[in-house]
Amino acid sequence: MTKRPEEIALMAEAGQLLASVFGDLDKLDLIGRSTMEVNDRVDAFIVNQLKARPASKGQYGYAYALNASRNHVVCHGVPSASDILRDGDIVNFDITLEKNGYIADSSKTYLVGTVSQSAQQLVQTTYEAMWKGISAVRPGAQLGDIGYAIERHARRHGYSVVRDYCGHGIGREMHEPPQVLHWGRPRTGLILREGMVFTIEPMLNAGRHQVHTEDDGWTVVTSDGQLSAQFEHTVAVTRNGAQVLTLRPDEDQNLYCRLPNTERPRGSP
Repeated sequence: MTKRPEEIALMAEAGQLLASVFGDLDKLDLIGRSTMEVNDRVDAFIVNQLKARPASKGQYGYAYALNASRNHVVCHGVPSASDILRDGDIVNFDITLEKNGYIADSSKTYLVGTVSQSAQQLVQTTYEAMWKGISAVRPGAQLGDIGYAIERHARRHGYSVVRDYCGHGIGREMHEPPQVLHWGRPRTGLILREGMVFTIEPMLNAGRHQVHTEDDGWTVVTSDGQLSAQFEHTVAVTRNGAQVLTLRPDEDQNLYCRLPNTERPRGSP
């Protein structure tokens, strides 16, 4: 379950390549683009520019380089040429990348154009909740500490945490033990050890936590039709805490883990 230092170094390389994919998306005006257009751009960037592999393609029979989950879609949204991003939408792009046999996994929810204050608040709180979970990672802590920190922050702001999906170990395989729940009780669950690598990827709903899967067998939506947001990073347990392997250039791990309220400048993420 734990990784050797040389394995974590290779995962960090994959993670930084993946971070550059989001850097490329950050420059893109999303209004009026289809989620399939974004998928094709990401696919080409990973293959042609980074000389890497979109790890989700072919995984469990999935055909695309990313998941595109817009508005009330919680996760696993399938890109489509008819799924056009509109002013006021929020959309999560969940992307995996494999390089030298190791996989990194990350996601980011984007604000498309001018977004309502309530949607902005949901996205901001979800981002903060992810960092609350990351801040709980250290040797000797337990998985329940991560879930508790996330759920406590979400509930404090009036949001629910999706319980049907969770983070996961990662390495040569996209999904490895352990499962990392985004809700729970402190001082319960698996004890964290240096060298463990897993994702933390909370999904917060504006309404109830219940979700259901649509007829395509992939797309997961909120049962009440309200908005959902998600953020994700791949995290390694270090001697003194955690290293975010997929940290993007616009992020500062020390800043987000240090501030008690995980506050950020306006305009982020």
